[in-house]
Amino acid sequence: MKSVTGRAQPESKPLRADAARNRDAIVAVARDVFAEQGLEAPLEAIAARAGVGIATLYRRFPTREKLVGAALVDKVTEYVDAARRALAVPDPWAGFAGCVEQICKLQAGDRGLSDLLSMTLAADEQVEQLRRTANDLLITVIDRAKAQGTLREDFVGEDLVLLLIATATIMHVTRADAPDAWRRFVALALDSFRSRGTPRLPEPPTTAQITRAMLRLARERGCGERATRCVETHGP
Repeated sequence: MKSVTGRAQPESKPLRADAARNRDAIVAVARDVFAEQGLEAPLEAIAARAGVGIATLYRRFPTREKLVGAALVDKVTEYVDAARRALAVPDPWAGFAGCVEQICKLQAGDRGLSDLLSMTLAADEQVEQLRRTANDLLITVIDRAKAQGTLREDFVGEDLVLLLIATATIMHVTRADAPDAWRRFVALALDSFRSRGTPRLPEPPTTAQITRAMLRLARERGCGERATRCVETHGP
């Protein structure tokens, strides 16, 4: 491969067969462990279950963010697909409500994804590109329902983030004793989102405020060192 200067650049070497097997095993185990325990799960436990040493894990994935991105990229793709399917539903409200329910169902089945949807994984471009695609689709889903007159006019994209954060907390607290409690909460939330000529809501948090909160949560879960430096240097 040549660079823009015309000089040859080294091709990235494919992994040896044993290294590739180790990587695949780490990703598969991480996917399961994160789903069970959330993104704060000990990396040592993942390495042990995958049958490799922690040094091998760090060789393949030097940061937690990189492992999270590799393990959850398929789940984030499902998040994008849910938004895309919503746009194919002829009734805009049905598309919006069904999309919200599906995203929350994805959360319920995977604690790692539930964590990820309420934080920013700035160190993994593939995941963040998928998230940007999903967000763009969701804004269109929201605008369609507003134009129909069924979704309250003051609903904004940040309100959906707040719902996902709240739903994640409810799932975490009630998972063992009332695993379907989140369904009632989401139904109540959707009912409150309907347009009925009700008084306007308080002002929503700004995109910058939500971004800072998501970055802080990523940092608290060990996934945000690079993201934090970026915000401190350049702002959200």
